[in-house]
Amino acid sequence: MSETLLIIEDEILLGSELARFFSKRGWEVSIAQTIKQAEAHLSKQDIDPLVVLSDMNLPDGNALDFLESIKNKIGSSEWVFLTGYGSVADSVRAVRLGAYDFIEKPCELDRLNLLVEGAARSARAQRRLQHQTIAQNSRHTVDALIGKSPSATLLRNMILQMAKVPFSSLIISGETGTGKGLIARILHCTGSRALAPLIEINCAALPRELLESELFGYEAGAFTGAKKRHRGLFEQAHTGTLFLDEIGEMDLDLQTKLLKAVEDFRIRRLGGESEIAIDVQIIAATNLNLIEKVEQGLFRGDLYHRLNVMSLRVPALRERKEDLDELVPLFIADSNRKSAKNVKNISAQAWDNLKSYDWPGNIRELRNVLERCVLLASDEDFPEQWLQLPNNSRKPATQQTDHGVFLPLDGSLSLHDMEKFLIQEALNRADENVTAAARMLGTTRETLRYRVQKYNLKCK
Repeated sequence: MSETLLIIEDEILLGSELARFFSKRGWEVSIAQTIKQAEAHLSKQDIDPLVVLSDMNLPDGNALDFLESIKNKIGSSEWVFLTGYGSVADSVRAVRLGAYDFIEKPCELDRLNLLVEGAARSARAQRRLQHQTIAQNSRHTVDALIGKSPSATLLRNMILQMAKVPFSSLIISGETGTGKGLIARILHCTGSRALAPLIEINCAALPRELLESELFGYEAGAFTGAKKRHRGLFEQAHTGTLFLDEIGEMDLDLQTKLLKAVEDFRIRRLGGESEIAIDVQIIAATNLNLIEKVEQGLFRGDLYHRLNVMSLRVPALRERKEDLDELVPLFIADSNRKSAKNVKNISAQAWDNLKSYDWPGNIRELRNVLERCVLLASDEDFPEQWLQLPNNSRKPATQQTDHGVFLPLDGSLSLHDMEKFLIQEALNRADENVTAAARMLGTTRETLRYRVQKYNLKCK
């Protein structure tokens, strides 16, 4: 199928010669002699040119002004400019506006053809990327939020409203596993910045120094090991969205630098001498109560209020258990596809167990539990015995028996807390005898004594 080339040229003879030349090379050529004619073609969407070949100075205006005014209204077209005289200012402006190239008249047609073919390849690559982005974004719509409960319906309606407005920053709050990351992707993919980058980072996953260099970037030689310039996530997210997950874990000193960036929309790379302007929409997520952290002096109040232009609370799964009727079959079907199983029969007892549990790990815990059951299923019946849910949906944080200890894996205890609890429990059972407690834990007396001192525990 031929592709469209739009020629904007006021010299009738030159325009006709260019049209004949490129038509012989398989192009579908459209000609406009003025900016007004070209604008009529493009605005009415009569054509969608892959390449625009335009004279610089036209009877009714400058083509660069026209490109600047229409750039965001047309598809991914590449522009090649022709001019009767060279101008450094015009060439710089053409590049800044995203033009593919800038060539003086008269020029050889073969050389011009090479430029147009290069511009066509670039435009095709841009369109392929755009189509891939649209296809990927189509998976992140409000329909991905399953549930007919009042809280789920309210959440979808709020997201639809937020996606229509160009907000600068937003805080999504909710317990671990409720789907805050999915909501951030939906807001990006259904908003005005959908075709721009979405850059994500977990603020709790990196130490302060590494997080700072990742966010703001650095120049070569800024620190040991910085061998070349690195564009930070703010720069990578330019014109798009930066998703800061677990922002409540960010170091206070780094919060100060983040505040300046979101207020001024300018950043400075580590080791850099100049500031860089950025255009970024920020979505922050947290499972902590930021207001309490502000009161405790663990989070900057000014940063909280700057980010909290808009806010969204994601309800816990225990607040919308009626949605299990849709979520459970959906997750089972998804696990069936992944594991080539055909589980479909769920007993009344299994449903009762699923609905009586409070799901402290929320959607993430539900998905993992159902995936385990499907993997271990031997036929079409849902294997209730592999649910392995506590009988009491509101068990205490820890529970022990004579021969073991129960610890929840729902995120309520950190690895540090678990180790401390296990050592304290072993000491209690051994009457604070380190040797006996070490024997219970399968470690050496020296190793256990080191841990006892580390956690400031009591022992004999």
